[in-house]
Amino acid sequence: MIRAYAIEVVRSVEQAAMADLPGGELMQRAARGLAEVAAARLEERDGRTVAALVGAGNNGGDTLYAAGLLAEAGFACVAVLLASSGREGTHGPALAAAESAGVAVIVAEGAPADAEGAVAEADVVLDGIVGIGARPGLRPGAVRLVDAVDDDAWVIAVDIASGLDPAGEVGDDDSVWADETVTFGAPKPCHLLPAGEAASGRLTVVDIGLSFEGRAAVVERLTHDDVAWMWPIPGPADDKYSRGVLGVVAGGESYSGAAVLSVTAAVETGAGMIRYVGTPTPEALVRTAVPEAVHGEGRVQAWLIGPGLSIEEAAGSVDGLEQLEVARDALAGDTPVVIDAGGLDLITGPDDRRETPTLLTPHAGELARLLSRLEASPGSPGSAGSSGVSRAEVEAEPLGHARRLAALTGATVLLKGATTLVVSPDPGDPVRSQTDAPAWLATAGAGDVLSGLLGMLMSAGLAPLDAGSLGALVHGVSADLVSGGGPVRALAVAHGIPVTVRRLLRRDSRDTAAT
Repeated sequence: MIRAYAIEVVRSVEQAAMADLPGGELMQRAARGLAEVAAARLEERDGRTVAALVGAGNNGGDTLYAAGLLAEAGFACVAVLLASSGREGTHGPALAAAESAGVAVIVAEGAPADAEGAVAEADVVLDGIVGIGARPGLRPGAVRLVDAVDDDAWVIAVDIASGLDPAGEVGDDDSVWADETVTFGAPKPCHLLPAGEAASGRLTVVDIGLSFEGRAAVVERLTHDDVAWMWPIPGPADDKYSRGVLGVVAGGESYSGAAVLSVTAAVETGAGMIRYVGTPTPEALVRTAVPEAVHGEGRVQAWLIGPGLSIEEAAGSVDGLEQLEVARDALAGDTPVVIDAGGLDLITGPDDRRETPTLLTPHAGELARLLSRLEASPGSPGSAGSSGVSRAEVEAEPLGHARRLAALTGATVLLKGATTLVVSPDPGDPVRSQTDAPAWLATAGAGDVLSGLLGMLMSAGLAPLDAGSLGALVHGVSADLVSGGGPVRALAVAHGIPVTVRRLLRRDSRDTAAT
């Protein structure tokens, strides 16, 4: 599992390490690690020139020391100083060491044209403008230098890409978009969250001797190696009931395929039994596509409610009303539940706050609509004067909005996207963040497949946070496997789940996908 720690925790751990080390040793370790990565990228790209963008503080010191090491290794290095007070605002010992090693120095404010020219000619650019103590965004002078970087240059961010929010809460257009981030000790939240992950590029963690033992992570990411110990593997004494019975309320006359996709995914994932409740058309399709499914309500270990469900349409027929009654009874009961798509419309106000284990699975638009409805309800926090939440607002600050929905509903929220977030209503729990799926997975029906997978995991007894993150991982890996780098249909993802799980459970197999 990959873990990212809050900035204040990182600072505390660094201070503890420095107390036991000779002065400057921690910075030297960071600089050596950074220089090794930069040298490797230069060799890979047959590059010879390095431009170091150097701000004030320790982040600039790391960058200067690394530039000095690269100069000693024979690379042509220039350091562009961006501190508002020039040399005086730059880490003194690191600047002296860099110049002694042969690094050329340009004060950006005094020679902007020279600075931009040096940056434009570099094969590798080290972004050491600001570090983990910075606010989002960059000053205009820094933006001009970043814009001068050649498209073919390899940009390495030092610890974090400058301009990012270190906490990963909000994005900013004025930030460095790195090809790679070399971070020290452990990832920072922005490396694993939507607001910063894309701008961070490839993440390389350099061990500088920091110990995070006993420290709680704020963001976690499951890796392929985590599947083996988390997946519900049946034992010799298990039967179809003990493995997990999932009740599925899905599909309608207009969206009948959603029922097939979600039930198929649940069966392919390993559910002990599926009890399906639907209207005539999807029921007939499920009988044909998934003969293993049992039809009608009964005792279950978890419910999946909502894929392809339209409350308005269902209310217009006897069969639909019966289906809605089962869904509402399930929500009123004490059985764990996954709520997706149309099922989210059954959550109408603060009285619907969840007391049983619940996983909500909205995309950004659904989260915006649900949050708008709940916050406008009488008695809800912030209901007075609420003007609603837009999809664009959710996409700009996905983590913050997912946290708001989790707090309002008492449910765990899985916010679907290129980076899927799983947020617990308990503020003490870490956020889970998964990016395992190819872009080809952005296709109709993919969410229905995910919901079936999640429902099976909940019926097998996994907590919503674990079910959500593990399900997102397997869903993404299955899509990657069956797509083979090209288009993929949702049903193929469902059918690819068994081989995906088998490969993930046998990580020593030669054909296992790399993490």
